[in-house]
Amino acid sequence: MFVSVSTRCFAELDFAEACHQVVELEFDRLEIWLDEESNHLKPSTIAADPNLFASQFRDQNRIPAIAFDLAHDVSKEVFQGICRASKLLRITQISVPSSPLGTPFNSEIDRLKALVGMASEEGVRVSIRTERGTLAEDLHNAVELCEAVRGLGLTFDPSYYVNPATVDKVMELIAPYTFHTHLRDSSVSDVQVQVGLGEVDFSMLVGVLRKVKYSRALSVELIPSRTDPEQRGLELRKLRMLIDSLL
Repeated sequence: MFVSVSTRCFAELDFAEACHQVVELEFDRLEIWLDEESNHLKPSTIAADPNLFASQFRDQNRIPAIAFDLAHDVSKEVFQGICRASKLLRITQISVPSSPLGTPFNSEIDRLKALVGMASEEGVRVSIRTERGTLAEDLHNAVELCEAVRGLGLTFDPSYYVNPATVDKVMELIAPYTFHTHLRDSSVSDVQVQVGLGEVDFSMLVGVLRKVKYSRALSVELIPSRTDPEQRGLELRKLRMLIDSLL
């Protein structure tokens, strides 16, 4: 296991400046957040010329990228471009959203099979985020999707599952299917709080993942709208040091 950080933490900055901030905070791996509705970095920009993006990224950054994170669903052509860029940059992980609640289960299976098939051709894994408002919000549904779509995994965000009465069962349920993680400190009533004031049991998470021989990223991801810009650097350093201490 190793620590990384999502450029989503700096969503209001352009991508180059976000990468600079990551280096300043002494992270040594990053996750690239893609959102067509933002000015940070659009998936269509990468897909238009994957070779150019990969070349520019290598020239401008001293830090390796370990994952892409798509904020929204994208077209087949754009997704193929992201997969091509992944191969060029030796990125092996793409996180995608699950479809909204109410989407027919079979339709979601077909969509995810298509994504996994495209990504596997470039040697890339696909995982769905465990987000509120989506089919993967219910972790039993999320696991069923993984079992129905060969090669699909989860990007687990423990912030929504910190109930002390159920958290241990939750961790055991999702660990075998976890390809990636998004981490911040949270409480039962608040999805993001200052580090040390929440109820996320990072030690338990690391311990359970170790049992299934998880060897991938523990990726810090602060929600931009819930982050005080003046405190962001301090919060990110605290999370990095906390997670590092458990590895």
